[in-house]
Amino acid sequence: MARGGSADTCTFCRIASGEEQGYVVLDLPDVLAFLDTRPVFKGHVLVVPRRHVVTLTDLPDELVQPLFTAARSVASAVKEALGAQGSFVAMNNTVSQSVAHLHVHVVPRTKGDGLRGFFWPRVKYADGEAETYAARLREALATLEA
Repeated sequence: MARGGSADTCTFCRIASGEEQGYVVLDLPDVLAFLDTRPVFKGHVLVVPRRHVVTLTDLPDELVQPLFTAARSVASAVKEALGAQGSFVAMNNTVSQSVAHLHVHVVPRTKGDGLRGFFWPRVKYADGEAETYAARLREALATLEA
């Protein structure tokens, strides 16, 4: 069951407003990208519209381009910053959507990484490690935009 159905209680809205901590890797007027706190692999990023939107079908037309341009940039950054061979980009709509705020998963991938189908094993960041990953991704994104 998705949690955070309203902007008042939404975890991602609180991260976007600065009320809650997030390891932000991309901060744009309409879109925010930050590390997933339960990553499939280290460097797993969530790209979200700043405006509270629950599913892809709720996304206003004017936010489609900013959201997917940001997701494309992050997919490039995980290769550059983390040495990934590629990425897995996915989105759930309602089913398996643990936070009821539209988010695009960008997961760094390498051959033989163990990810099979839709089974997503989770890893944890060591103390201070999440900030290191976030900084590397910010640097790569800044280079891409220059």
